[in-house]
Amino acid sequence: MRATLTRLSLGYRGLLERVRSLLASPEVGKTPVDAWLLFSAIALLLLGWVMVSSASVAIAEAWTGSPQYFAFRQSAFIFLAVIAAWVVSCIPLSLSRFNGHWFLMLAFLLLVVVLFIGREVNGSTRWISLGPFNLQTSEIAKIFLLIYMAGYLVRHLQSVRETFSGFIKPLVLVVLYGGLLIAQPDYGALVVVMAAVMGMVFLAGVRFSHFLLVLFLAVAALALIAVIEPYRMQRLISFTDPWSRQFDSGYQLTQALIAFGRGQWTGLGLGNSVQKLFYLPEAHTDFIFSILAEELGLLGALLTLGLFGLMIARIFLIARRGEKVGHFYAAYLCYGLGVIFAVQLLINLGVNTGLLPTKGLTLPLISYGGSSLLASGIMLGLVFRADLEIRRQAKELKAK
Repeated sequence: MRATLTRLSLGYRGLLERVRSLLASPEVGKTPVDAWLLFSAIALLLLGWVMVSSASVAIAEAWTGSPQYFAFRQSAFIFLAVIAAWVVSCIPLSLSRFNGHWFLMLAFLLLVVVLFIGREVNGSTRWISLGPFNLQTSEIAKIFLLIYMAGYLVRHLQSVRETFSGFIKPLVLVVLYGGLLIAQPDYGALVVVMAAVMGMVFLAGVRFSHFLLVLFLAVAALALIAVIEPYRMQRLISFTDPWSRQFDSGYQLTQALIAFGRGQWTGLGLGNSVQKLFYLPEAHTDFIFSILAEELGLLGALLTLGLFGLMIARIFLIARRGEKVGHFYAAYLCYGLGVIFAVQLLINLGVNTGLLPTKGLTLPLISYGGSSLLASGIMLGLVFRADLEIRRQAKELKAK
């Protein structure tokens, strides 16, 4: 055991030394970026800060006496996310590609440690307290898992495409990963990670019959997990007819729908939401899109979706360009990251609008939360780095 820990320590120490040397290189600070991706990401961050500032006023004043408490903290989280994105964008993808096993081990280590020393909130043990900041381990672990998966697909692409064993082997890791998530429990994160991994292997060119079989088994497993727990079953029942239980299990959803109804076309105006005044729980986190629709109306909600659509489309376009120039690691990594953003967006919107059962998933770049913003910053940093390396490889191919 001591020898294993020693090897882990030496491995991570080597990674840190490599990162320090890369950040000191003259390449840092000269990274071109995808302008539309940068624009959409910055616009969503700023919009998120404005909406968190508005949605959290009442609860911040009641809890802390300062109406802008959560707004100040969100500012710090955004700064942290931007720094993380910049640092990650300066590190060559070869570092993560050839050290994917270390990232995988770190992902499992985070998910195991949180079960022992994690902070429990609303019956779930998902956070490790780091003083003023609580780290939700699943947010970081999902990125590490995708890093490993992208490397695996590059190394074993032919086997994954042609044989069922090559396709199923990496999914065993997802099952183990999912078991640790259910132990927390974090059903929403499990759905997001499974969707991202399945999306990556599908876009890598796996046989359609193999994909359909595993997809069926995955959906069946998720459905079984959803119904065996009484509280999840209660959410499903409330989701089908929230108005029959509007003062019980359907309360959150009915209040969210009321917020949408109040907003109409142009909204009540920024800061004029009624539902944020202790009617709608989690107004500045999971249900912030309902407050956005109430204050900015349908037009504001559609503009927000347009920004998300632009950002996700650019990520997939970068991935597609990576495939064309032969940078498959960057391509598969971007596919996975794009799927995470897309699935988390769809689930959050589905919950807010009553199309899906209530599930605690934040809206990327918009909702309040340090872990979510940090993870989004890291993911965007990886995409920006992938875009840079894909452009360079394309130039080299043209020069030949």
